[in-house]
Amino acid sequence: MTKKIAVIGGGAWGTALAAHAARLDHEVVLWAREPEVVSDVNERHENRLFLDGVALPRSLRASASAADVLRGAEIVIVVPPSAFLGQVVTALSKDIPRAARVVIATKGIDESTLRLMTEVAANALEGAGWAPDELCALSGPSFAREVASGLPTDVVVASTRSECAADVAAALHSPFFRVYTSRDPIGVEVGGAMKNVLAIAAGACDGLGMGLNARAALVTRGLSEMARLGVALGGDPLTFMGLSGVGDLILTSTGALSRNRTLGMKIAEGANAVAYLASQRTVAEGFLTARAAWRLAQRSRVDMPITEQVYHVLHEGRPLLDAMKILLTRAQKDELWGLSSP
Repeated sequence: MTKKIAVIGGGAWGTALAAHAARLDHEVVLWAREPEVVSDVNERHENRLFLDGVALPRSLRASASAADVLRGAEIVIVVPPSAFLGQVVTALSKDIPRAARVVIATKGIDESTLRLMTEVAANALEGAGWAPDELCALSGPSFAREVASGLPTDVVVASTRSECAADVAAALHSPFFRVYTSRDPIGVEVGGAMKNVLAIAAGACDGLGMGLNARAALVTRGLSEMARLGVALGGDPLTFMGLSGVGDLILTSTGALSRNRTLGMKIAEGANAVAYLASQRTVAEGFLTARAAWRLAQRSRVDMPITEQVYHVLHEGRPLLDAMKILLTRAQKDELWGLSSP
């Protein structure tokens, strides 16, 4: 059954999701703040700014008018960078239909409040009576360019209201974009946020030539950190064995298309993280998430040594080799220590 779907955010990921939905014959309108993206999508059927070289469905339409995009929408997919999610949802809140399914596809942790993205969105929609359990979170191992190109991808949509996740999954599921459902949005969102931080560490490990054994160890121990934080916040530990946990972590830590892994490799080459990111059009979410995640870990009293070192390298000027030495000389302990503790 075709639906009216609004996608908020004309970056690579928003465009990819919009393209996928349009190929399923839904009526899809993409909201973008960049005039060149709007004209490109409507006139050239591509997004040269963020997805150069990928052909988009001719039925996909873009607009800079929120009222136009959101009018009559049955599903609203929200995809701005995490730093702007609250501000964007607040600005658009009066135009979002109350009956619509709202899907948060942004991955991250809010720096100022340490809230997950569905909580940020719900807070922005509070005046209209929204609550976090009325929203869905979409996550999983999914490079935007591959989704936009129609390559096989699996994702998960999570909500404590199973009918919300089921409706969204039914609308977006296809043989080449399989959508699973989950009742654990906390776990799904923590996985989606933390994999970006850990991918920076993996990229730095590769950039330093530490070897494949070291990368496998770092990714595995990073998964333990991710699970410890998720469990402390109320998530299900089994969620981290799924698409939004180990699946997304493997992809982002090893894939050449990963912006966060690339950031780690650039730092290993001696680049300044702030200067490097300023030269890029796209966002490496792990940069800001590292600081928020470390603060959240401290508040939750969760041991997250890799996250701690990523934070110190990115935001406190710690030399990368010093951070590696700190991790390598940590005290020996039981492998599953603290994994199930609150």
